[in-house]
Amino acid sequence: MAMQKRIIFGLRACTWIWLVMLLLTGITYGIGQQGLSGLGISLTVLFLALLKGHLVGAYFMGLSQVRGFWRWPVTLWLVIPGGLISAAFIMSY
Repeated sequence: MAMQKRIIFGLRACTWIWLVMLLLTGITYGIGQQGLSGLGISLTVLFLALLKGHLVGAYFMGLSQVRGFWRWPVTLWLVIPGGLISAAFIMSY
């Protein structure tokens, strides 16, 4: 099954996703450079990392085009460690 190339404002959808990921990386970098800390900041940075991981899986690994079993390994790989890390952050405060 071939992936469709969607064009939005003259750019392919994967280019827009890459730009969103670049923006999220810039936000994360800015948080680190500002020296912000606290539970909310930690969970925000973790959420941004998990969101970027989901975007990579869905758009660059092509998992948005598949159904069933093959979509679950990457989702579980993000949800289980993300949940455990979140729990560790919450329990440490």
